[in-house]
Amino acid sequence: MCNKHIFSFLFILMALTAFSQENVVKEKDNKTEKKEKKEKENSEAETLENVEVKGTSKKKKLETSGFAVSIIQTKEASLRNLTTNELLDRSVGVRVRQNGGIGSNVEYNLNGMSGSAVGIFIDGIEASTYGQSFNLNNIPPSMIEQIEVYKGILPSHLTGDYVGGAINVVLKKGVSQNSANAAVSYGSFNTFQSDLGVTFREKKSGLSFRGSGFYTYTDNSFETWGRSTTYVNHLQQIIRPYRAKRFNNTYKNIGGRFEVGFTDTKWADQFFIGYNGSSNYTEIPHGITMAVPYVGRFNETKAHVFLLNYNKKDFLTKDLALNINAVRSERSTYLQDTVSYAYNWDGTIREVVEFGERVPLRTNGGQQGPKVITNTDRKIINTRSNLGYMIADGHRLSLNHKFEATDRKDEDLLNPSSRDLATNSVVSKHIISMNYEAETFNKKLRTNILGKYTTNRTRQTRSEIVTNDGVNSIVKTDVNTSDNNFGYGATLSYNVIPKLFIITSTENSYIMPTEGQMFGAPEINILPNQQLEPEKNVNYNLGFRWGALDFAKHRISFYANVFWRNGYNKITQQVVDVSEIEDEADADIQTTRYVNLGKTQSRGFEAEIIYIYNNRLNASLNFSKFNNLFKQELDNNGNPHSFLGQQVPNEPYFTVNANFQYRFNDVFQKKSILNAYYNTGYVGEYYIVWGQPEWSLTPSQFTHDLGVSYRFPSQKLVASVDVKNLFDAEIYDNFAIQKPGRGIYFKLNYTFSKF
Repeated sequence: MCNKHIFSFLFILMALTAFSQENVVKEKDNKTEKKEKKEKENSEAETLENVEVKGTSKKKKLETSGFAVSIIQTKEASLRNLTTNELLDRSVGVRVRQNGGIGSNVEYNLNGMSGSAVGIFIDGIEASTYGQSFNLNNIPPSMIEQIEVYKGILPSHLTGDYVGGAINVVLKKGVSQNSANAAVSYGSFNTFQSDLGVTFREKKSGLSFRGSGFYTYTDNSFETWGRSTTYVNHLQQIIRPYRAKRFNNTYKNIGGRFEVGFTDTKWADQFFIGYNGSSNYTEIPHGITMAVPYVGRFNETKAHVFLLNYNKKDFLTKDLALNINAVRSERSTYLQDTVSYAYNWDGTIREVVEFGERVPLRTNGGQQGPKVITNTDRKIINTRSNLGYMIADGHRLSLNHKFEATDRKDEDLLNPSSRDLATNSVVSKHIISMNYEAETFNKKLRTNILGKYTTNRTRQTRSEIVTNDGVNSIVKTDVNTSDNNFGYGATLSYNVIPKLFIITSTENSYIMPTEGQMFGAPEINILPNQQLEPEKNVNYNLGFRWGALDFAKHRISFYANVFWRNGYNKITQQVVDVSEIEDEADADIQTTRYVNLGKTQSRGFEAEIIYIYNNRLNASLNFSKFNNLFKQELDNNGNPHSFLGQQVPNEPYFTVNANFQYRFNDVFQKKSILNAYYNTGYVGEYYIVWGQPEWSLTPSQFTHDLGVSYRFPSQKLVASVDVKNLFDAEIYDNFAIQKPGRGIYFKLNYTFSKF
């Protein structure tokens, strides 16, 4: 596999380089003939610059609309060896919790809020609709226009069952010109990635096409050497830490998205129908912690998603706008675990002593308990509609409806006789909301008032064989739940002086448990818990945004926000209680479940400063610090709770990121551009177990990344090199799982001529 990827990479490198050189030679041979064409291209470039300025103004308008929101642009990142999750992890107040390398399970933390409190969207539709094979873990930045990160209350087009904020990935929509681009990269741990994008529009009819595809393969064979990796000898003595190379950790992903429709017609601003297909192969190297390595445990996922998007300004009448986004998804998850030997991190079978001899240690049938071969099918409908009307200048009213239903079927494929005993689960949700937006005081004051009503229903049908008088029969049992609640919130933005905005928001709302939290997700080691109750949150945000301020060649921007969040029945992954275990080995768990934690309170602040010099140097510094404390005063027995006032475990609460970029012109060749990048990140220490024993302390982490990209004079070919974790630092995440050390990655991007 390694040689195959290297040969593919070298072949594409030679082909693209040759194609670029051929174009350069042609341009030299036809300088006189192409003079007018170049002048036209310069004119087009000026037009594109104007478009970028308009885009920036839209970004500024959103960031000063009263929502606690930041916008991540992906244009530069798409040319480098960066994933969407790495971009997010460098932004203010965001912590991406990843269980290892590329393709491993991910959870997002926004200043202490995580899980179902945080919405993860792709174009306003929950990412879970698309499945594990098409999400923020594997969508290349080249497919993304921008990423919106909200903390607290959400705007009308993202109204949902969330209070902690949301991450909305906005995919590229532009079809103003016919073009195509391709990228390919190869790097450490036998990591190969490629993507392709095409846009086409027939001007006369408005018929448009958007297509993109991507492929990723990696061995994820990085070394670990911290306390999380152990070795157990034949005397059952645990050696910790133990240096080892991860195995049974292959990840392979392929996906494509194709949309066809019309743009800028009399009956629609945009109308697209599309198909999104993707599949994953993921080997599972360990459980919730790294203590016990797995061999032969893996899952395969597939998703077929059909899309419909329609939006029209002045729908039926002036100032009435309609936006409909509907998705139908069919997902399947296959899980297999049938290897019956226990292994050590050196890849050998563990041994025990029996009757004076060393013999292989057998498991209960699989790596994580009994043998397992299961399949989970999900059929999902997710629709979101928005009807907005401009009542008067600066006053807008919108009505929103969201419907989501998941029909889930769990089958045991290991025992064919139990095919008729499949478990069926259905979760459905309706959310009706109304927003009133106003611009007053000469448009200096912007307000947004939200009210929403949510109904949530679940039904699970379980089947079992019952013997009565020697006769076997299948008995089905239904468990039904229903809940409804009302939530509200408001945002405010005031333009105090030019370029200075005060921003505040508040929200009081509920969060319903998700299908995966209630019924489990065995492919990521999550057990079911149907006793979960809704989580309630009361949140406040207050901040300011100042800039950009220009001083000659200098430009500087400031952003800061303080927050106060009160959670009741917080839904979170269950964490070990130190009072219930004897030593560290007992905390080496393989599975977990979501539970209601009780009352929590989070107070903190975040800030960011951005500095630009002469449009060549871009530098930013951001940090986030908060205390997410347990506030349950009494335990289940009515006694004072021993953990009152403790920081909620397994959550980093102090992060710092610094990013630098400098552009060099005419390096090696005229009209070439060389960009140099440096990024450093810091994560403060935190505990992963209740009671804060010293062995559960995840140490503070300091990482450094370097990168360089070179755009050739043709402006079509870009080559880049990135070195991640330059000093091979020991870095951790969820439940002290060690992440990759130093890695080097090469990438080529090519933009084909307009056609």
